[in-house]
Amino acid sequence: MCLMSRLATAFLVFPSLLTLVNSPLPGAEKQPNILFIFSDDHAPGAIGAYGSKINKTPNLDRIASEGAKFRNSFCANSICGPSRACILTGKHSHKNGFLRNGNEFDGTQMTFPKLMQQAGYQTAVIGKWHLSSNPVGFDYWEILPGQGSYYNPDLIQMDNRKKRYEGYCTDIITDLGLKWLKEQRDPDKPFIMMCQHKAPHRNWAPHPRHFSLYKNEDVPEPPTLLDDYRDRSALLQENEMSIKDHFFWAHDMKFHGEVLFPEYFIGDGKNGEYARMTDEQKATWDAQYEPENADFIQRMKAGELNDRQILSWKYQRYIKDYLRCIQAVDDGVGRMLDYLDEAGLAENTIVIYSSDQGFYLGEHGWYDKRWMFEQSLQMPFLIRWPGTITPGTDGPALIQNIDYGPTFLDIAGAEVPSEMQGRSMVEVLKNGGRPTAGWRDAIYYAYYENAAVHNVPVHDGVRTDRYKLMFFPRTKEFNLFDLRKDPDELKSLHADPEYAVIFEGMKKRYRDLQNFYDVNTAVIPATRGDEKGWQQRDNELTANAKKGGVDLAFIGDSITQGWEGSGREVWQKYYGQRKAINLGIGGDRTEHVIWRLTHGNFSNIQPKVAVLMIGTNNTGHSDQAPHQVAAGIQRILEILKAQTPETKVLLLGIFPRGKSSFDPKRLNNMAINQIIRRYADGKGVHYADISNVFMEEDGTLPESIMPDALHLSEEGYKRWAEAIEPMLRDLGV
Repeated sequence: MCLMSRLATAFLVFPSLLTLVNSPLPGAEKQPNILFIFSDDHAPGAIGAYGSKINKTPNLDRIASEGAKFRNSFCANSICGPSRACILTGKHSHKNGFLRNGNEFDGTQMTFPKLMQQAGYQTAVIGKWHLSSNPVGFDYWEILPGQGSYYNPDLIQMDNRKKRYEGYCTDIITDLGLKWLKEQRDPDKPFIMMCQHKAPHRNWAPHPRHFSLYKNEDVPEPPTLLDDYRDRSALLQENEMSIKDHFFWAHDMKFHGEVLFPEYFIGDGKNGEYARMTDEQKATWDAQYEPENADFIQRMKAGELNDRQILSWKYQRYIKDYLRCIQAVDDGVGRMLDYLDEAGLAENTIVIYSSDQGFYLGEHGWYDKRWMFEQSLQMPFLIRWPGTITPGTDGPALIQNIDYGPTFLDIAGAEVPSEMQGRSMVEVLKNGGRPTAGWRDAIYYAYYENAAVHNVPVHDGVRTDRYKLMFFPRTKEFNLFDLRKDPDELKSLHADPEYAVIFEGMKKRYRDLQNFYDVNTAVIPATRGDEKGWQQRDNELTANAKKGGVDLAFIGDSITQGWEGSGREVWQKYYGQRKAINLGIGGDRTEHVIWRLTHGNFSNIQPKVAVLMIGTNNTGHSDQAPHQVAAGIQRILEILKAQTPETKVLLLGIFPRGKSSFDPKRLNNMAINQIIRRYADGKGVHYADISNVFMEEDGTLPESIMPDALHLSEEGYKRWAEAIEPMLRDLGV
C-alpha cells in the first residue's frame, strides 16, 4: 500500500486525529481571564484591607480576603500619566518616553495589550486613559478625555467622537465595563479588561448617595498634619500642595462666588464640576454643601476661628469628599465581583485592584502625590486568583507597577520581552507573596516633572524593605530614612555617623540600579524652569526663534551664551549680518538642551547651519561618564535631524577646561570628544575639535584666553570665530 493510502486509512480509522492536533494538550491550563480595576490617587491607607482607620471598603477587602494584598507595592513615577505608561510598557518612564503629564504616549512602542492580543486575548480599556494619544492594542476602548469629569462625563469613542453620559462617572465606567463583559466581548476568547476610574482624583466630587458619610463626625487627622519639614531637604518647604496654603476656594472647597478669605484660599471662584451639572444635580449638591459653607463663612466673619481651626475645617472638607469618592469605587467593584459570580466566571478570572499611585491624606500637611515619601510611593495591589493564591495572603515582596505587564503576559502563557524592565510576579504569587530566590531587594523611583504644578522638584531614589534613599539633583543632596525606626520619615540620617555604612551602601545600590535600568540623565529631557533666570532666558530664546529668518544657530551652555558678554564685539563682527541666533544658556547640560529644542527654541527656524557645543557641565556638575554625555549629544543630533533635516550641524568638541592637561574634568571632556567625533558623517554632521587654539603648547590655558580655565575672554571668542570661519563658509553660511 502506498504512503498516501496508508495515511488516508489512518484518518478514517482515527477520525479524531485532526481534531486532536488542533486542540490543547490534555491537562493544559485554560488561559484565565483578567479583570484589572484601576483607580486614580487611591492611597492604601484608605482601604480597609490595608488597615484603614478612616473608612471601610468591604468589596475591595473581599478581593484581599479571597486572594492577596501586597504591602510593599510601589509605583515607578508617582503621577497619573507616567504611571499608566509604566504599566502598559513594563518600563520605567525614561525608557517609555512618558516622563510627565502633558507628554504624548508613543503607541507604536511595545505594550502588553498588543502582546496579549497575539496570545489570543480580547482586550478592552474603559475609563481614564490620560496619555494624550488614543489607545493601541485594544479590541475595544472608550476613554475619558484628559482628566475627565465626575458629573455628566464625556467619553471618547473609537471613532474619535465624544459621547456625553448623564450621571456619575464612577457608576458610568462600571456600567460600561459590565456592558462589555455581558454583551460585547467574544465569550469563546479569554479577556483582559482594564476598568479605569477617575475617582478619587481631585477635585473630589462625590455621588449624592454618599453625602451622608461622615456627616456628623470628624475623620481623625494624621499625626504629621503639622509637619514643619525640618531635618530633611529644604526643598520640602517649597512645596505648593499643602492643605494649609494651596486649596482653591471653589474647585477644592466647594464654595460659590468670589473668594472671601484670600489669605486662606486661592482661586477664581469657579468649579468646573458644578458648571456641568443639571439643575436637579445642582440643587442636590447645594443642599449638601451650602449650609456647611454658610456656617463656616459666618464663623470666619465673626472671628471665631483661629488658624489651626481653619486648617482642620479644610482637612475635614477635603478628606470626607475624598473618602466619599472612594465609596463609589468600592460600590462598582462589588457590582463587578457579583457579575463574575452570577456568570460563572469567578473561578477562571483573575481580579486585580490597583491605583496609579498613592496619595497624601494630610500626611506632612499635604494632598496630592509626586514626592517619594511612603504615602504616594506606595500603591495598592490586591489580587484574587482562585486555585493559585491562598485566600488571605499578605505579601511582603517588593513589587512595582512595571511588573504588571510581564505578569499578565506570563499568565497568558506568552513570552515576556527582554526589553520590559519589570518582572513577572507569577513566581511570587505562587510563593505566598513572599520573595523567591533572586527576587529584587530594592525598587528604583524617579520623578521628572520639574517647575510644574505643586512645585515638587525632580528627584529619584531607591527603597529596600527597610531603608529609603532620595537624591535631589537641584541641591545635590541625599536624604536617608530608616523606615523601621522612623515610619513617618521625619528625619534624614544621611549625616548620622551611626548610619555611615548604610548610607554608603544605599548610594552604591542607587548607582547600581541606575545602571541596571539604564538611567542616563544626559538623554532625559529636563527643564530648569524652577530657576527664574533660566526660565526668563528660555522664554526669550523661544520668542526670538518664533521670529524665524535664521541661517545660523549656536546651541550650547554659558560658553555659547557668552557671545552676548565677552564675545559681543566678536559676534557683531562675524555674525551680525548673518541672520544668526544664540541659543546658549549658562549652566545647561545636554538634557536641558534636549528639553529646549523640543519645547520652543527651534519652533520656527530652519537654519542652514547649527553650531553645537555642549557637555562640559555634565562633566563639571557630576563628572558624568563620557559614554553617557556622548549619548546626550547624539540625542541632540537626532532631534536636530528630525526637526530640520536640511540643517548642517557643525559639532564642536567640548572645549578644554582646568589649568592642567591632567585636570580630571578636562580628561573627561577629552574622552567625550573621542566618542562624539564618530558622529560626523560628512553630510549632515561635521565635527571639529578646536581645543588647540585656546591652549599653550604645554597644554595650559592662559588666563588671557580663559580667565577661570573654563569661560572665554574676548580674545578667546576671537580665536573661536577665526577657527570655525572657514568651516562655516564651506557649509554655506
